[in-house]
Amino acid sequence: MKISDALGRIQPSATLAMTSRVLELKRAGVDVIGLGAGEPDFDTPDFVKEAAIAAIRGGQTKYTNVDGTAELKAAIAAKFRRDNQLDYAPDQISVNVGGKHTLFNALVATIDPGDEVIVPAPYWVSYPDIVQFAGGTPVFVKGGADQGYKVTPEQIDGAITKKTRWLILNSPSNPSGAAYSRAELEGIAEVLRRHPHVSVMADDMYEHIVYDGFEFTTIAQVAPDLYGRTLTVNGCSKAYSMTGWRIGFAGGPAPLIKAMAKLQSQSTSNPCSIAQAAAVAALTGDQSFLAERNDAFRRRRDLVVSMLNQVNGIHCPRPEGAFYVYPDVSGLIGKRTPDGQEIDTDEALVGYLLTEAKVAAVHGGAFGLEPAFRVSYATSEEILEEACNRIQTACAALR
Repeated sequence: MKISDALGRIQPSATLAMTSRVLELKRAGVDVIGLGAGEPDFDTPDFVKEAAIAAIRGGQTKYTNVDGTAELKAAIAAKFRRDNQLDYAPDQISVNVGGKHTLFNALVATIDPGDEVIVPAPYWVSYPDIVQFAGGTPVFVKGGADQGYKVTPEQIDGAITKKTRWLILNSPSNPSGAAYSRAELEGIAEVLRRHPHVSVMADDMYEHIVYDGFEFTTIAQVAPDLYGRTLTVNGCSKAYSMTGWRIGFAGGPAPLIKAMAKLQSQSTSNPCSIAQAAAVAALTGDQSFLAERNDAFRRRRDLVVSMLNQVNGIHCPRPEGAFYVYPDVSGLIGKRTPDGQEIDTDEALVGYLLTEAKVAAVHGGAFGLEPAFRVSYATSEEILEEACNRIQTACAALR
């Protein structure tokens, strides 16, 4: 059976592939430490679980509106007002089967062949593939470690053409944890004002996971005049440890939200009714647990950054948010393993670490900026310390 050309334009997710590889090794009895998964190790809060149980017992097990219940849309609208000072009506809110689904719907609903989407690198692995699936062309703008893994207004301005349809802004970033300050977003907004045909996709999935007093802001909040051409994307997966519940959402222009609902009506239909009820509780309930979890993430970040920076050949910037670090490994490229194999790419380095140190990470090539690799520190300090010790030992053996 012939597979479609559209599917031929994309690759399997590198992060999910590494997660699957780790599970295979563990099933085979290998003592491997997986640092590749973008998933909090904390459990879903109990009050969210209880809301789901109550929904089941109350019979909330039927179809809902395609793009979300009225109750969840109201909770999302209240969240946007509370956290971002943004007002969205129900017909401006879309609820989807996870944040990835939100992005997929928005891009597929708006991109025609030949359209361009500016994707700052390093980027989350799915951005370019979704653009290409939709028939568009991703245009990469690189922000290296010397720029704190952030792109400048000048770089964005230079990448915009008449074909540009979207700019994707992910802050805090997966894979680097880098977050744009209010001043940096204001600079980007000034560029966008000169190009009114460009819309902005603000992927704020890690909004609540920031450190050291960093003030999170989103671009429609910083630049209210861009509100009408901004899609503000978020979800429950990361902050509320609800990855498996699959609830993503967005606020944006009503015509775009309607188009996304049209696509969803012919694909997944509504998100799980029980997960939607749980999401209402997550968004409207006590948010105090977030600070405690962030403090744990911060300690883990500091541990990993410190230990990786002790490796000769690795430079690991300290991120502002999320639960990833993205160490630059330029100093290790060209070295050889004890058995004489050359480390000629970051993918080769990650393979060496998996084989010799039994530590799994994801190579920088998957995120569009190399040589580097992504480490998720969403696990215990004990496991992270052991993993970093193994990385230190393996890298010290390179010659």
